[in-house]
Amino acid sequence: MFEKQKLLKGKGRYLYGLMLLLLISVICGAFSMSGGNDFDSAKKEVLLRRIGHELLLQSGDSTSRVLPVKKTAENEYQISFENNFTFQPDSLVNTTRRLLAKDPLASDYIVNVRNCGSNGVMFGYAISGNEKDNIIACSGRVQPKACYVINIRFKPTGIITAKNGYLLGGLPFLAFVGFIFLRSVKPRKVLPNAQPTRIFTLGSVLFDAQERRLTINKKIIDLTGTETRLLLIFAISPNEIIERTRLQKEIWEDEGVIVGRSLDVFISKLRKKIEFDPNIKITVIRGKGYKLEISS
Repeated sequence: MFEKQKLLKGKGRYLYGLMLLLLISVICGAFSMSGGNDFDSAKKEVLLRRIGHELLLQSGDSTSRVLPVKKTAENEYQISFENNFTFQPDSLVNTTRRLLAKDPLASDYIVNVRNCGSNGVMFGYAISGNEKDNIIACSGRVQPKACYVINIRFKPTGIITAKNGYLLGGLPFLAFVGFIFLRSVKPRKVLPNAQPTRIFTLGSVLFDAQERRLTINKKIIDLTGTETRLLLIFAISPNEIIERTRLQKEIWEDEGVIVGRSLDVFISKLRKKIEFDPNIKITVIRGKGYKLEISS
């Protein structure tokens, strides 16, 4: 009986602590989020400029400017560029998904790429927090070099009032659910092949996965995000066969898009960037996958 009362008392204190946390969250949300909408807009503009920057790099342009991002309407933005460029739809989809994932309020959006002259939509897609609702068409077709603007429309979040910008319900509820979740879930086990460092020595090549670059004979070669993730899989398991299906799953499936020839394209790009060292190469193992061979 005493043990039962002690247990009930402990649960009561636990519930009281949760309610106190919820109350504090409501107070903090109401009095500290004034102007939060402006902050969210500024953060979105930074992420959108980064999307434009990476898109130019992927097209081979590292010198021209991404023009200032314009807010064309509520929850709508436009990315424009100084010069003409070409782009691959799959890369644009993957880039927007990876960068906008950094903004929890930008999980649902529609992207339209328009031609500056005709204003016609050259490519468009819709991304949702629920992946089965994603709409992605005409992927895998490289667009011709031209003047483009990218319009991105975000779904209204519905958690900030229109006038005063106070956060009334969304964040406190998320804080409450997050606290319960963290108390209930077990910590994930560390994978056996997890590496304590993000720097690898591959022959005479120094691969810095954190900075996304290669250093070969004091020459620095930059890598894209996809190239980095791909080479990281090889670097963790050198001289081992990596199945093609595994590479596709780990690089593209988690992003909601799998494109058949994309893997071959990025393998080819990696080969060109490491070809300065004849002791390392990526070889095809027919019927199985690929291997990063490092000669001693």
